[in-house]
Amino acid sequence: MSERIKQIDILGVVMWFFRAAIIVAMLWGTIATLMDNPYSAKAWTDTIVAGIAQGSLYALIAIGYTLVYGVLFMINFAHGEFFMSGIMTSTIFIAIPMSESGYLDANPVLGLIIIALVTMLVSIGVAILTERVAYKPLRGAPRLVPLITAIGASFFWQYYFRGLYGSEVKPFPLIDSIAGKMTIFGIEILKSQALVIVVAIIMLIGLNLFVIKTKVGKSIRAAAENKDVARLMGIDVDRAITITFTMGAAMAGIAGVLYALVFRQVHYFMGFFPGIKAFTAAVLGGIGSIPGAALGGLLLGVFESVGPALFLEGLGVPSPHQLKDVIAFTMLVLVLIFRPQGILGERLAEEKA
Repeated sequence: MSERIKQIDILGVVMWFFRAAIIVAMLWGTIATLMDNPYSAKAWTDTIVAGIAQGSLYALIAIGYTLVYGVLFMINFAHGEFFMSGIMTSTIFIAIPMSESGYLDANPVLGLIIIALVTMLVSIGVAILTERVAYKPLRGAPRLVPLITAIGASFFWQYYFRGLYGSEVKPFPLIDSIAGKMTIFGIEILKSQALVIVVAIIMLIGLNLFVIKTKVGKSIRAAAENKDVARLMGIDVDRAITITFTMGAAMAGIAGVLYALVFRQVHYFMGFFPGIKAFTAAVLGGIGSIPGAALGGLLLGVFESVGPALFLEGLGVPSPHQLKDVIAFTMLVLVLIFRPQGILGERLAEEKA
């Protein structure tokens, strides 16, 4: 009997109770909320649509994390600043002047295309500069060194753009043609949210096809699999890595434009929290997997939007919507406990781990 007691994994038992407590609390809160039914069907629908739109933004940003990790096995914590730099620059120098001249309202499609192109170019420029100056010299270093460097690069770009553009919030212009609501299948949805969802779906499908079908995409996948073998096969690994940063930054730039259309404000610190959430989405879906990043972003956005009302309202938690970050990271913890590789991530063999 004493031998059996000694063999009990105390930490495992504690973790089992922790998992059970979280699941029971979520189920209890969900049942209590649904029985009390404090919200109308329209309110739930609006919340879910908002969550899908938010999750689409997370998915686009998460692509950059998952691409870089897939090739370099490093977490690029400066990716949120790639997201911030492009839209902040294009808002100040392109969007606001075009709005003040009346061109943006007269030609909204062309105006948004110009804003998106400038945003992507700036984001790509910042990403390539960061990769060449901060990351490339450290390719052979232990993984902790590039990670610390990425954190330093993140702070550098934050305060560089604060000094360049100022610390005040810049308003993104309101475009009349995408203001207000529209009805799709009997569901009212903000036009800006519909645009976010549609553009995100197109970009994610296009990127996935690019990586799978094109020669450049195959070279990126080969570099991610084994860099030394890829070099022996004649693949320019450095070029593949640069293209990887370029694609991730382009997705972040598009996400920046969509974020500005929804929230209508930009500032030097705007990339930090979306960047952390997008990293969470990438881990949630399975970091290194493009479909995983998309799924993780979508789930994170929906849970963050619906979770406070669904899980916490029935438990009597005051101001539950202020705890949306708790819901988001609790879902991450649960996924990592039950499936550490993420929803669509591969389970590495022990010799590769």
